[in-house]
Parts: sequence; C-alpha cells; structure tokens
Amino acid sequence: MQLLNIGYGNTVMVERVVAVINTGSSPARKLKELAKNAERLIDVTEGRRTRSIIITDSNHVILSSVQPDTLAQRVAALQTVPHLAEAREATRLEADGER
Repeated sequence: MQLLNIGYGNTVMVERVVAVINTGSSPARKLKELAKNAERLIDVTEGRRTRSIIITDSNHVILSSVQPDTLAQRVAALQTVPHLAEAREATRLEADGER
C-alpha cells in the first residue's frame, strides 16, 4: 500500500486514484458539484485555492491545493522507489544466497 501526499498531511492510496485533473474546465466544475450533491466530495484544501481534483475508484472526488503536475511527479517517484518490505526481502535473499 503506497500513500500519496495530497497536501497538508493528507494522503490517499495510490492504487485508488483513477485520475487527477485541473479545476479550470466546465466539466471539472460540474463533477465537483455532482460529487457535493451526492455527498462524495472531500475537501482537503485547508481553505486555500483548489488546484487539482482527484477522482478515486469509489467515485469520491477529492479537492487538493496541490498542482496536478506535482501530484503526478509524486506518483512517479513512488513507483520508482522499491517498497521497504521488498528491499528487506531482497537483502535477506542475498544474505541467504551467500551462505
């Protein structure tokens, strides 16, 4: 399970994210309004300007004050770093192989 920092100490599971979009388009505003009416809107902007909208596989819509490009870079960084458990397992296997 990898967690994506979406701002101000808030995280979301990377595996649950379907899309990260800009807020400037009319469809994005409509999506935000529909989620609010359906009580699926989560606002983690801490009162700051909404810069990205995160859509999850559970149809929740999360408002973040972090730029979409920044979130994309964070996801890419998470995918290149091996999991701690995987690194430990690889180290253990190497140690067992040397014996």
